[in-house]
Amino acid sequence: MKKTLLTLTASLLMPLTALHAALAEEKPADKPAPDQEITVASYYFGNYHPGDPRNVKMKGADWSEWELVKAAKPRFPGHQQPKVPLWGYGDESDPKVMAQKIDAAADHGVDVFIFDWYYYNDGPFLERPIDSGFLKAPNNNRIKFAFMWANHDWIDLHPYKRGTSQKLMFPGTVTPESFEKISDLLLKDYFSHPSYWRIDGKPYFSFYDLTSLLKGFGSVEASRAALDKFRAKAVAAGMPGLHLNAVVWGRPILPAEKVPADPVKLVKDLGFDSVTSYVWIHHYSLPQLQTDYNQARDGYFRYWDGAKDKFGVPYFPNVTMGWDPSPRTAQEDEYGNFGYPFMNTIGGNTPARFKEALELTKQRLLANPDGPRIMNINCWNEWTEGSYIEPDTQNGMGYLEAVRDVFKAATKPK
Repeated sequence: MKKTLLTLTASLLMPLTALHAALAEEKPADKPAPDQEITVASYYFGNYHPGDPRNVKMKGADWSEWELVKAAKPRFPGHQQPKVPLWGYGDESDPKVMAQKIDAAADHGVDVFIFDWYYYNDGPFLERPIDSGFLKAPNNNRIKFAFMWANHDWIDLHPYKRGTSQKLMFPGTVTPESFEKISDLLLKDYFSHPSYWRIDGKPYFSFYDLTSLLKGFGSVEASRAALDKFRAKAVAAGMPGLHLNAVVWGRPILPAEKVPADPVKLVKDLGFDSVTSYVWIHHYSLPQLQTDYNQARDGYFRYWDGAKDKFGVPYFPNVTMGWDPSPRTAQEDEYGNFGYPFMNTIGGNTPARFKEALELTKQRLLANPDGPRIMNINCWNEWTEGSYIEPDTQNGMGYLEAVRDVFKAATKPK
C-alpha cells in the first residue's frame, strides 16, 4: 500500500510535459479523422493592392478593385450592397496584411490558397500579392499555396458602362515561346518553395481556359507535347513530375470565353491528372435576378453527379460562397441579365447555408472510400463578384467559422 501511494504521489508531482510524453509513449498516435483528411483549397484573386504596373498605367497609382467595392450600390429590391470588409481595405501585397489572411485561413481549416496567376506574352500581371505578400509573410509555412493559370483574355470591365465596346487589354492566348518562359519561371521561383502545394509529391498547377491553351499551340498534339515537356523539366529539376489540373466548365461567363467541343476527350488527350471547377455558375445558369443559393447549389450538385466519373481522372468539387458581379458595372446603369458583368446573382447565401453546402460536399466526398479528398472554395476574396469568405461587417467571421466547424481545423504551427 505504501509503495502504491509513493507511486501515485510521484505521478502527481511529475511535470505536465513529462506526463504528456509518458502518455504519448503508451498510446499509439491516433489516425486522422476522416474529415481532417480532406484538403480544403480556396481560390484567391489578387487585385486588391495599389501599384500594379499595368493597373497604374490604366487606372492610376492608387487604384485597386477596392475602389469598385467602395462604390457599389443596391441595384434592385433586396440587393445587399455595398459589401464592407471587416478588416478594412488592406493592401494584400503587404506581408503583414497577407500574414493576417494566412493565420485566419490556417485557424479556420483552409489548407491552400490557389492564386489566380496571370502571365501574358509580355510578362506577369497581379503577381505582387504572391511575390511581395505571401512569399514574404513570416508565417507562410502555415498553409500551402498553388497556382491556377488564369489564361483568359483581360478585358477592361472595372467598371463596365453598359452598351460600350469591351476593350481587350491583354489576350489570354500565349505563344509557345512564352509558355517556355512560363514553365521555366514556375520551376525556378515557385514550385521548389517549401510551401508550394504538392499532390503525391508533385507540384499542382491548374489551367483555367483549355480553349485558350489550344489556340496558343495550334493543335491538341502540340499542346500535349508542350505539357509533356513541362513535366520532363520538372523531373530534370529533381521533382517526381507535375500534377496538372484542368478547370472545366459547361457554360462561359466572361466575354470571349468558349467551351471546348468535347472536354472529356480533351482532358484525356492532354493527359491531365485531375479536373475541377472554379465557380458553380460555370455549370448552372441562374434563372432569376436573385437566384436562391440552395437552388444554385443543387444545380451544381447535379453537374457533379456526372463529372465525378466521366473524365476518368479525379474530380475536385467546388463550393461557391455567392455570386454578384454588380460592383464591376457602372453604378448609374440599369441592372439586369444583359451579359457579364450585368447578370443574375445569387441571394440568400448566409453563413449557415454556406456551412450546409460545405457539409453536404464533405459527405459526398467521404461517401466514396476510393474517391478524392480535395475540394476548393470560390473564393477567398472575390469581393467584386460577391464570392468571398473573408470577414465583412454584416456577417463577421461567419463564413470562415463555417469552414472551421465543418472541417475542424487541425492545429498548425504559428
